[in-house]
Amino acid sequence: MNKRFKGRFIFSDRWLDRHQIVRNMEAFQDVIVIFLCLGLFAVMVIQLWEMFGSLMQPMDFQKVTAKILFLLILVELFRLLVIYLQEHSVSVGVAVEVTIVSVLREVIVHGALEISWVQVLALCGLLFVLGGLLMVCARTPHMDHINSPPVMYEPSNHRDHESDLPRSNHYEGKV
Repeated sequence: MNKRFKGRFIFSDRWLDRHQIVRNMEAFQDVIVIFLCLGLFAVMVIQLWEMFGSLMQPMDFQKVTAKILFLLILVELFRLLVIYLQEHSVSVGVAVEVTIVSVLREVIVHGALEISWVQVLALCGLLFVLGGLLMVCARTPHMDHINSPPVMYEPSNHRDHESDLPRSNHYEGKV
């Protein structure tokens, strides 16, 4: 039995190159995500402007908190799209974080006392599952880093510590 040769071209007379089609479709997806980022950024600016406008009026704690949380949801969605543009994969951890903040926002907007006990129980179960998924995502290394070779550090000529690893000043406040 002969195995059928799977060519690079869709038609045998080389009309359409599969690799070129995939590259063009990925580029088109990137353009769509860029437009989504721009639109989301515009919505964030509008929401921020409305939030500052609502601060000039008498305070309603529930509405102000809901607007702040909605703005945080928009920021996290923007971050999710940026990660997609960089890695061409959806970050499950960021998506779970957005979902948790969205659920908590809805509880704050509607008020925890006005929700029935069945809905509270369902929300608690959902938050429990999302929290577990977030913990799994935090402890699971990203798939891109599993197959990559380990980074080797060369010892420097001068040593600040006994360790041969380079020292990071990022968390110490030094530049």
